[in-house]
Amino acid sequence: MNIMRIRFVVAVCLAGILQAQTAVDYIGGTTAEVRAGSSGRIELSDERYFAFYAGKAQLRVPYEKVNLLEYGQQVDRRLALAVVISPVFLLSKSRRHFLTVGYTDERGLQQAMVFRVDKNSIRAALVALEARTGLNVQYQDQEARKAGN
Repeated sequence: MNIMRIRFVVAVCLAGILQAQTAVDYIGGTTAEVRAGSSGRIELSDERYFAFYAGKAQLRVPYEKVNLLEYGQQVDRRLALAVVISPVFLLSKSRRHFLTVGYTDERGLQQAMVFRVDKNSIRAALVALEARTGLNVQYQDQEARKAGN
C-alpha cells in the first residue's frame, strides 16, 4: 500500500514539473526579439527547450545551452549591463522577484534574459528548470531561497 502512495506522489510531482509554466514580465536581456516590459509566460513542458511566449514573440532556448539560473529580489550586477532597465524601475521600493536565465546562443555568445516573476508561483518553474538543465538555481538572498523552496 505504501508503494502505491509513493508512486502516486511521484506521478503528481512529475506532472507538475512537466506542466510548469508561469506568467512573467520580460524585463530585458540581450535579445532583440522581445521588447523589454513585455508580459508573457515561460513554459517548461517541452523536454528540449525553455520557452518564453509574449504575444507573437517567441524565444526558445535548448536546455543544454542554459548555463545560469538565478533567482532573487534584484537583477544580478554581472548581467545588469546586458539589460536595459528604466530609472523608475530601479527606484521602486516594493520587493520584486526576478529570474535570470543565462545561455549561449548558436554562435557561442553569452546571452541573458531577465524576468520579473511572482514569488508565489515560481516554485514549480524553478524545480522544472533545475530538472531540465541539470543546474542548481543560484539564490541571491535568503528571502529568495525561502520563496524558491
